[in-house]
Amino acid sequence: MIYPRIIAHRCGGALAPENTLAGLRLAARLGCRGVEFDAMLCADGVPVLIHDETLERTTSGRGTVAAMSSAQLAQLDAGRRHHPAFAGEPAPTLDAALRLCAELGLWANVEIKPSAGQELATGDVVARHAAAASGKLLLSSFSAQALGAAAAEAPQLRRALLVEAIPADWRERMLASGALALHASARALTAAALREVRDAGFPLACYTVNRRDDAERLLALGVNAVITDRPDLWTASEM
Repeated sequence: MIYPRIIAHRCGGALAPENTLAGLRLAARLGCRGVEFDAMLCADGVPVLIHDETLERTTSGRGTVAAMSSAQLAQLDAGRRHHPAFAGEPAPTLDAALRLCAELGLWANVEIKPSAGQELATGDVVARHAAAASGKLLLSSFSAQALGAAAAEAPQLRRALLVEAIPADWRERMLASGALALHASARALTAAALREVRDAGFPLACYTVNRRDDAERLLALGVNAVITDRPDLWTASEM
């Protein structure tokens, strides 16, 4: 499984409103080859890009994503809280984000981010939409249930299991979820766990690495990719 070395976290990292098309465009302008973003279902079953189950932190809305229709979400401002220059930027649908990734030539890590109790439905729907996209992508999730549903819906799509610290039973958990790669927190990564995963031949990506020296150290140790809020720390040729 081939990864870009540097992957922009939540579309554009700290440089643009998270999980927005503006972030994707900025990542592409910086020379990023890969981006990561979150996909959650809203009330009418449409997958949209958002991280939290609630709206207040990143948008002008109030309440939960699961209680809002895609039409209602499209009217919210998902840019102003980051910076007034991004005022009016909407929370996009997954389809819109994947279309733009294809246009910009961006590899996409789509994190399946279910609301509580929506693990199976979110895995199924996100996989169905991702399978219809034309770009290169990978599905990931902390939820083994969501990954299993994604595997059943679109077995041809590659999948990664998300963890914080790599658990002792990581192989069993990957097998149960149908994952072919592991994404782990850089902060909780140990040399022994890294060596075990790499020796077993599984790709490993680390999040969220915001210092260039930390990223370069991890890459030198054999990590396949780092997910970062600061893609501007690298030149296009280094990504």
